[in-house]
Amino acid sequence: MGKRLLAGLFFAVLLLYNGGVAQAESAKSAILVEMETGRILYEKNAHQALPMASTTKVMTALVALENAALSDVVTAGKNAFGVPGTSIYLSEGEQLTLEEMLYGLMLCSGNDAAVAIAEHVAGTVDSFCQLMTLKAEQLGCENTVFSTPHGLPASNHHTTAWDMALITREALKNPVFRQIVSTQRASIPWAGHTENRVLNNKNSLLSSYDGAIGVKTGYTKAAGRCLVFAAEREGMTVVGCVLNDPNWFRDAAQIMDTGFEKYQMVTMLQKGESVGLVPVEMGAQESVSVYAGNILSAPVEKGTLPDMKIDLPGTLTAPVEKGQRVGTATLYDEGQALAAIPLYASESVTEQSFRFHLRRLITCWPAG
Repeated sequence: MGKRLLAGLFFAVLLLYNGGVAQAESAKSAILVEMETGRILYEKNAHQALPMASTTKVMTALVALENAALSDVVTAGKNAFGVPGTSIYLSEGEQLTLEEMLYGLMLCSGNDAAVAIAEHVAGTVDSFCQLMTLKAEQLGCENTVFSTPHGLPASNHHTTAWDMALITREALKNPVFRQIVSTQRASIPWAGHTENRVLNNKNSLLSSYDGAIGVKTGYTKAAGRCLVFAAEREGMTVVGCVLNDPNWFRDAAQIMDTGFEKYQMVTMLQKGESVGLVPVEMGAQESVSVYAGNILSAPVEKGTLPDMKIDLPGTLTAPVEKGQRVGTATLYDEGQALAAIPLYASESVTEQSFRFHLRRLITCWPAG
């Protein structure tokens, strides 16, 4: 009992010394970000280009979901049959729906499923990889190139922990992707067999970590153990990645734990909440009310509040349309912009008419 207490105190001291964030000492590269804003909660060599093994398949699934229908029938061609490494044992010519292939891809890390999906979506693996790299560029990734859809060793196939966080944040916006990667066990048809394929998710965090969402494991000798992960607690979702980390699950759990311990989501405006009034020149009324176009939230250290800046014009000129964007509300923490939402006019304001001026003149005319 005494040894456990001492170990706990030692770990607590380490957390305090490191600013409350656990260090992924065994990872070559690591990151943790908040899902909605992308705020970095922890990083280590996050922009170092490294191979990423089967975490590649996060992008494979995302590109497939954006370019094909779940009900599509996908045929495993000769290039998919017998791909080395992890497999769902597709036979040449076997057909599954894209949805079933995606379960095989993400739960069992089927390299054969990756090739079948790539050829179905883009015709060839090379063309599909071009789509993957283009998507990465569109998401703001600065050091990611895909040469395979599965992550087996290949020249010029690399990413960074930061880029993988960007890719995973985007993928998790898709409810189908989120459902697949959070599934611990599934079954899909198996041609030529009396029983279905049983797919068990390789991500042990799903069963061991409170609030875990997924996302993807990966391992090759060249890349080491790689893991993309996510979890949600108390209204905050975190997304992280460790690359070349022999203690991948332990480090992922520690990074997420300290992220949840140190940060919380704070909401400063609710969607539709009134923000104030803006004067209207030459309008049939003197001002128009303004409302928040979305919820305005951001992760900040517990016990603190972000600064909120409301940017609105000094005046508007009629006509003003209901729903017209008139400004922006932004949250800052120590000068860093964390989140921003649009502000809209709550009603239409027409221009002053001749009748308006006549009525005003009559009303204001001094009595005899």
